[in-house]
Amino acid sequence: MNKIVVHVEVDVNPTEDLEKVKQAVENIFGAITFKVKSRKWGQLLIAETQGTEALTKLSNLLNRELIRAAARKVFRSGMDEKSVTFYLNKQVAYAGHISFSQQTAESPLGPIKVQIRCDNPRKLIGWLAPRPTKTTRRKPHSRSR
Repeated sequence: MNKIVVHVEVDVNPTEDLEKVKQAVENIFGAITFKVKSRKWGQLLIAETQGTEALTKLSNLLNRELIRAAARKVFRSGMDEKSVTFYLNKQVAYAGHISFSQQTAESPLGPIKVQIRCDNPRKLIGWLAPRPTKTTRRKPHSRSR
């Protein structure tokens, strides 16, 4: 894939611990460099990195939690010509899991906003949350009576 830029923004409310919010982001994207901007109400945490390395942890989490199909739907709905934008629940990310969120009003603490800029968003989505192949599809559970 060509150049990929991962841009993350998250509001840090006055009632939140900045280090815990950083940890939530790192739980999804691994080690990432942060900038903190002061605001009238709390702070804004900004992180930006390049390349697929930052997305490997996210892709692995989507696979582990068996939510690739849901992720593809969310990613496609937030896709434009050169980027994919989506939101993650901050509290769930802190626990090391993935839960997609809406831009506003779903979580009282606000979401983690993620924008991935790239030349081919469809290809990126296919890499992040691939469709299962016939050999990886799960067999239906048989029930004994």
